[in-house]
Amino acid sequence: MKAEPIRILVVDDHAIVRKGICALMESRPEIRVIGEASNGEEAVLKARELKPDVILMDLVMPQKGGVEAIAEIKRENPGARILVLTSFDEDDKVFPAIKAGALGYLLKDSSPQDLLRAINDVYQGKSSLHPTIALKLIHEINRPSELPPTDEPLTTRELEILTLVAQGFSNQEIAQKLFVSDRTVGTHVSNILSKLHLANRTQAALYAMRMSNRGHTE
Repeated sequence: MKAEPIRILVVDDHAIVRKGICALMESRPEIRVIGEASNGEEAVLKARELKPDVILMDLVMPQKGGVEAIAEIKRENPGARILVLTSFDEDDKVFPAIKAGALGYLLKDSSPQDLLRAINDVYQGKSSLHPTIALKLIHEINRPSELPPTDEPLTTRELEILTLVAQGFSNQEIAQKLFVSDRTVGTHVSNILSKLHLANRTQAALYAMRMSNRGHTE
C-alpha cells in the first residue's frame, strides 16, 4: 500500500523562494505542497484551514513575523510540526523560534537534499537543526545562567520592548506595534542595555528568555 504524501504549507514573503520550493517538491512523489502564504498572518489562517503535516516557515515577513506566527499556530494546534527555513542564524532569531515551538531550523543555503531530509525528520516528530544552529544551542545550554545585576529597574515600557526584542522583532517592527517612532524604540533599547549591563540586543533577547524560563520554574 502506497504511503500518503507529506502535505506541506510553504510560508515565505518572497514569491520566487516559494515557487522554487514548490518546484523542488513537485519532483518528489512523497511530498505535496497544499498551500502557500506570504506572511505570518496568512500562515496562521492557512494552517488552520489546511492542517498541513509540515509547515515551512520563514522568519522575517510583513504583517506578522515567523516567530509570532509559530507561537500562534502552536497555541491553536500544539501538534503542528514547523520547520523554519530562513537566511538568519542570529541568536535573537534562532532561540525565540525554537522556544515558540519550531521543531526544525534550516538555513536557506542548505542543499535540496538537506531540506528534504529535514522535512521528513520533522514530519516524523524529530528535531532537525542546521549544524550552525545546533552548535549555537549547545553553546547556549552550556553557558553559565547567572543574570547580570540590575541597579535600576526597567520601566513598564522597557519591559514591553525587551519582550518584543526577545521575540525577534526589529526596532522598526516594534515601533509599528507600539505606535511610536523608530528613534524612541532605539532610545529605549539603549537604556535597557545600559541598565542590564549588556552589549547588544542579542544579549538582551537571551536575558529576557532566561528571565522567562526562570519565572516558569520558580
